[in-house]
Amino acid sequence: MPNILDKIEKANDIKEIPAEELEQLAWEIRRFLLEHVSRTGGHLASNLGCVELTIALHLCLNFPEDRLVWDVGHQAYTHKILTGRKEGFDTLRQYGGMSGFPKTKESRCDAFVVGHSSTSISAALGMAAARDIKGEKNKVFAVIGDGALSGGMAYEALNNAARLKSNLVIVLNDNNMSITENVGGMANYLANIRTDEGYQHLKDGVESALRSVPKIGNKLADKVKRSKDSIKRLVVPGMLFEDMGLTYLGPIDGHNIEQMVKAFQNAKRMNEAVIVHVVTKKGKGYVHAERNPSVYHGVEPFEIKKGVGKKGKQESYTKVFGDICVKMAKDNSRIAVVCAAMPSGTGLMEYRKEFPQRFFDVGIAEEHAVTFAAGLAASGMKPIVAIYSTFLQRAYDQILHDVCIDKLPVTFALDRGGLVGNDGETHQGIFDLSYLSNIPNLVVMAPKNKAELVDMMYFAVAYDGPAAVRYPRGAAYEGLSEFTERISLGKSEVLYKGSEIALLAAGSMVETAVQVQKKMELDGVGPTVVNVRFIKPLDEELLLSLADSHRIFVTMEENVKTGGFGQQAAELLLKNGKTGAEFINISLPDVFVEQGDVEILKKKLGLDADSIVERILSRR
Repeated sequence: MPNILDKIEKANDIKEIPAEELEQLAWEIRRFLLEHVSRTGGHLASNLGCVELTIALHLCLNFPEDRLVWDVGHQAYTHKILTGRKEGFDTLRQYGGMSGFPKTKESRCDAFVVGHSSTSISAALGMAAARDIKGEKNKVFAVIGDGALSGGMAYEALNNAARLKSNLVIVLNDNNMSITENVGGMANYLANIRTDEGYQHLKDGVESALRSVPKIGNKLADKVKRSKDSIKRLVVPGMLFEDMGLTYLGPIDGHNIEQMVKAFQNAKRMNEAVIVHVVTKKGKGYVHAERNPSVYHGVEPFEIKKGVGKKGKQESYTKVFGDICVKMAKDNSRIAVVCAAMPSGTGLMEYRKEFPQRFFDVGIAEEHAVTFAAGLAASGMKPIVAIYSTFLQRAYDQILHDVCIDKLPVTFALDRGGLVGNDGETHQGIFDLSYLSNIPNLVVMAPKNKAELVDMMYFAVAYDGPAAVRYPRGAAYEGLSEFTERISLGKSEVLYKGSEIALLAAGSMVETAVQVQKKMELDGVGPTVVNVRFIKPLDEELLLSLADSHRIFVTMEENVKTGGFGQQAAELLLKNGKTGAEFINISLPDVFVEQGDVEILKKKLGLDADSIVERILSRR
């Protein structure tokens, strides 16, 4: 029997698949996803959980005329398959290959570039408004997970959507998960709806009974159905969405294609914003992912039969951070840790277990996390805010306004600083040194290795003001362990004293600087190597003296050029008349960096040791 999936070559082909074959198609898509993601790595559990949901959406929409906006977009693999991109999965998340997220440049069927959470309703509402202004008739759907509803931006959009006088369908994909377990009032609210099995039966029974009344039964039933005080209010607690002015349909089995198609078709006919609540199971169809969906959220290549194996013994920076938080908290009762729905991703599972009263997972709500931490600090605590670099961007105003103006002692731990690789443009942590170092009162640091991350965390927590510690993804560098100079505010560490060429490297680039030094020594050149340590405040005394004693002055950072360490150093030299040295800024260009292996990206962008040596030698 030929694969049904083979019949899907382009968008809308699914409409030619007979209804009785759709269940088989869903099975084939899951098999396809497992086979390919196990080879390339990628987001697995979220995609396995929304196969039937995506099929139902594609049966109800016409692409690319209709617009489908995914929240985060890490669950859009089936959408890509159904829009003719099966072949792209051989290069999923690889350099030059297909993105793991929706990309408008990749397909007209991708309505919006996404990668961060809680944005879908806002974008879809804007698209619906534009449609109405232009007098068009296309449909606009947004798909948002229950975890993403912990983000404040989603509520801002829902509040605005209630005023809409034309059609917009918001699909709430409720799997009781974000990356780890959902937290907060919305999670509890949805759980009440989800577990209220008697609701649908009671509603149907009352409606049936009313319609059986002679002559007036149908009118009575229709009146009750339309009323704001409908039968739904008698059973479902709160009716939050309808109280906001939104029509609510659900909950619906998110693995029953027929039920979802009916609900979506009904929702499409309404001249208002409608929420269709579907309940799905994250990881469905693959037993390992069903049992432990958080482990299978984002995976490296693995064997399907065995599942995801244990990672290597070398410690990651994430684990080093988590361990030191536990150790510090044992000695200091004022320490509290705050994260935004990523306790596992930020290495805090052990801390959560050890200190539940001093651990706060606020959900996907980075802005709230930062201001919440400011409140802790204003009340005598020493909060540590652990958020990925790319996600902390969302809380820029809160860092500036709520923490730094009053110089509150909040420590920001920025995981995934620098290039992160296969998640691509939306996740590269390459802007943090720039967006943090222009804020007054904020100290910004980057460690050269594992041991220095520990030292910097102690320094940051002891510091009487806001401080940020930025470290990369992956294995913690253990080299240069012989260099243990005590950390002092705004002071760099000279690792090797040389002549002619000064290499000043920030954080992850210190390892590269040492590689550059060794390569240049083979050519008879012995550069000075400096571990910058502080991006803010700069070690002005050292930088100015090096400019006097070296002919070539090289700054190195895994950050965009604009506003980064190199530009700050160049301005310092220029301001002080130190223009004699040749200045080379090794940094990232003013672009959004696509997905790909980090080493490939570094070579492509000129951040690898060979490229840097070549650039320096060309200027001698």
